[in-house]
Amino acid sequence: MAILCLDVGNTHAHWGLVAGRSILASGELPTAALTTEGLRALLTTHAPTGLALASVVPAATATIEPVLLGSGLPYHHLRHDTVRGLGFDYPRPAEVGQDRLADCVGAQLVAGAPAVVVGMGTATTVDILTEQGYAGGIIAPGLGVMTRYLHERTALLPALDPADLLGGPAIGKSTVDAMRAGCALGFAGMIGALLDAVTAELTKQGGPAPVVLVTGGAAVYLPASWRDRVRHEPHLTLLGLAESHRRSFA
Repeated sequence: MAILCLDVGNTHAHWGLVAGRSILASGELPTAALTTEGLRALLTTHAPTGLALASVVPAATATIEPVLLGSGLPYHHLRHDTVRGLGFDYPRPAEVGQDRLADCVGAQLVAGAPAVVVGMGTATTVDILTEQGYAGGIIAPGLGVMTRYLHERTALLPALDPADLLGGPAIGKSTVDAMRAGCALGFAGMIGALLDAVTAELTKQGGPAPVVLVTGGAAVYLPASWRDRVRHEPHLTLLGLAESHRRSFA
């Protein structure tokens, strides 16, 4: 089956046509631009045999879900009460974002448990997967939030494009370079501290060290020295959505 998977986030919506573990086609667009007409065009162009949705934007869900339901295709909306085979070691599963649940299903598929998933989008999320299932997480600012905040909350600091952060100096010799160093190094340092704490907690409980998976648009801004520490899975959410669809119709 080729499943058209939609991951609707606060800033961008990502889509992918997924067959097994293969991404046949993918793309993204601003969530605000996700219209019924655009969705129908995707369905016509790619002719999927099933549909899967994860959304953290209720207004967008209300717009696109009638199109998905009306398609006549097997449709799966991944929520805490529809996900199969994940399990929860967490008191309030309804609070967990649907994209984060999809990431954990994807982690089950590609790495097994224990695993730690770092999602780098509008927010930076850290989610823990154990043999018992979803076991909790962390929510912290995303890279874009960090760069925008400095500009919006100060009179003289300029706006930075996150793409400008790559390759910057460790010690700034200009205002812009100082901001680049603060955001790039601070972002990586924040994630490092979070991973150290989570890994220490899991191993203290007697388990093996987890596999660390990173996903999301800001993952490319992690330093090269991290390549042996983490595994980059850019399509983890889409793979998790397709796997959750498969489980729901098995």
